[in-house]
Amino acid sequence: MEEFKVVHSNFVKKLQNSKLYELRIKAGNEYRVLIFAIDHLNFSECTKAVCLNGFIKKTNKDYLKGIKEAERILEEYLKNKEL
Repeated sequence: MEEFKVVHSNFVKKLQNSKLYELRIKAGNEYRVLIFAIDHLNFSECTKAVCLNGFIKKTNKDYLKGIKEAERILEEYLKNKEL
């Protein structure tokens, strides 16, 4: 027998064509938080993750802006981590 860590896709989903994952939080409106797994390519196997950007998804336009902002924050985070 093996043990697997499983995070249901209702809560965390890998974004296509990206290293980012999306954390979905429902509290009235549907909030999205874009996160990045630091120490493993698979989010369910990682022990460290960085929350990059949170927003309320109203339209796809808001969503694309949120992803671009998260990518910018991640780039800055990784650059500062190297220093």
